[in-house]
Amino acid sequence: MSPTSPANARPAPTRRLTTAQALVAFLARQYTERDGRRHRLISATWGIFGHGNVAGIGQALVEAGNGNRTAHRMPYLQGRNEQAMVHAAVGYARQSGRLSAHAVTTSIGPGATNLVTGAALATINHLPVLLLPGDTFAARPADPVLQQLEVPYAGDVSVNDCLRPVSRYFDRVSRPEALISAALQAMRVLADPAETGAVTLALPQDVQAEAYDWPEEFFAERVWRVRRQAPDVAELEAAVRAVRSARRPLIVAGGGVRHSGAEETLAAFTAATRIPVASTQAGKGALRHDHPADVGSIGHTGTATADELARTADLVIGIGTRYTDFTTASGTLFQNRAVRFLNLNITGFDAHKLAALPLVADARTGLEALTSALAGRAYRIDPAYETEYTGAKEAWEERVEASFTTPDLTARPTQTQVIGLLDALFTEDDILINAAGSLPGDLHRLWRTRSRDQYHVEYGYSCMGYEIPAAIGVMLATRNHERSRPVWALVGDGTYLMNPTEIVTAVQENLPLKLLILQNHGYASIGGLSEAVGGERFGTAYRHRDADGGFTGPPLPVDLAANAASLGMHVLRATTVDDLRKALAEARSADGPTCVYVETETPDTVSGPPPAQAWWDVPVAETASRPAAVKAREEYDRQVAARRRHL
Repeated sequence: MSPTSPANARPAPTRRLTTAQALVAFLARQYTERDGRRHRLISATWGIFGHGNVAGIGQALVEAGNGNRTAHRMPYLQGRNEQAMVHAAVGYARQSGRLSAHAVTTSIGPGATNLVTGAALATINHLPVLLLPGDTFAARPADPVLQQLEVPYAGDVSVNDCLRPVSRYFDRVSRPEALISAALQAMRVLADPAETGAVTLALPQDVQAEAYDWPEEFFAERVWRVRRQAPDVAELEAAVRAVRSARRPLIVAGGGVRHSGAEETLAAFTAATRIPVASTQAGKGALRHDHPADVGSIGHTGTATADELARTADLVIGIGTRYTDFTTASGTLFQNRAVRFLNLNITGFDAHKLAALPLVADARTGLEALTSALAGRAYRIDPAYETEYTGAKEAWEERVEASFTTPDLTARPTQTQVIGLLDALFTEDDILINAAGSLPGDLHRLWRTRSRDQYHVEYGYSCMGYEIPAAIGVMLATRNHERSRPVWALVGDGTYLMNPTEIVTAVQENLPLKLLILQNHGYASIGGLSEAVGGERFGTAYRHRDADGGFTGPPLPVDLAANAASLGMHVLRATTVDDLRKALAEARSADGPTCVYVETETPDTVSGPPPAQAWWDVPVAETASRPAAVKAREEYDRQVAARRRHL
């Protein structure tokens, strides 16, 4: 037998670590690479500790982060609420272009189930986050242990199984050696632009602390290349034919444009073709607001310009959008009987929506190919069409300017005037974050986006309580950049009450969060919707009960500004338009966490926002005894008659 035969080969080197220690060491050595630039895939871990993770992941993080200044250290971030930690991780991932992400660890039980909402938000928005919840004992030394869910028909089910439907990948690591394949699969999904979202590795608490001899190569640096998928030749040719035959094409730019970094490519495509560009909530910022081809937002919260173009479009080119019902106005917006759809998307699932011609590719790569293919065929829209939409855009801008007008500086501001004051204050450096209430609709219609990442409105899940932790994640992603980026979290009183706890984290990390609280004493957005669908604003106001048991008494004496101050923020109160203008300017220049608090007035006909430009399908009671619901149903029946399925 030769000296180099397997029988005489040296054993592969190993490292004896606990499962938790091995996982943390592995995560610290994972990287993404796109366009030749490398990024740390998991750059930090958020955590709240309980019995299910304190002796495993908790102890491993101490070894990997405390006093460890090597390139492979794992920084730890202390959260206050498990759902909020996921929101912060999502904000970080979005600001990082999905090329870098955070992990989140919790104990088993309520800590783990609190992850579900955040996981759903991450997956719906295609944003990577790694969830590491503790789990019940794999060896079952005692049944049931603390916080264990007992399922009579299945002994291997735990509360972590709630995370399966909201995760893009889920695995329970019931043996130390199973971590190797699970961890590799987790990284694959996180780094894949077509697959990414929440990834869950459930970690039984006994397995976390169990030692194993790990192969040394498991801890080698590993690079996950983020693909830029090129389009299929036949699909590209079909797309070219569709564009060349179109007379009134319209682009709908979604979040995929921004995730791909395709903004400049989109601008080049529109320069060549002059096709107008409307944007979804996730896509707003794909073009600057003053770009000649930008016609604003589309759908129920769209501009009059974009929505009218959508009604008459004969070809809708969706780029990186998944076509929610707000984007399509619940199937009533695209009214041209001859309308066709061409969808450029990294996922085949979204590319085929609305019976579209699919162009499955990375947004930037696909646009480059489409621009090149059209260049030799001299395609450009009719100049009359360009004149039509540029004129309509100018008229819309006049309406926006009128809604921002503040004739009485001593009056209480409306929400629209608040947006106008921010619009006057912001530069391209500022980042605006919002997710729920009436603000997303007003912002989508009215906001003038100045940079590709200024507009950060989470509307895939529209989750109340997202804004403050997401702002922290965004600041963590930007704080190492050369210039300071003011980051603003805009919340109403209802959203603030959902999740203010991460203010403490901003204070602890000395992050200059700018928090703007708009106090309107209730759920203003749902209140308006309730009124429109015959619900008579029932249960939407924050007021004392009246004599009949309703909620029509005086507003509740809740002082949210005092609450924010008690959590460590510097608070500026504003009562008038002029007060607010000065407070916002002071907050923008502050170097610590600062809150601006203002009570807003009901908008009047001068300062209120333009109404919705398209209909949104919210079913109304088919039979009712109250006149409000009867009238609302009549309007519903009239609108729903225009709904169509694009086949």
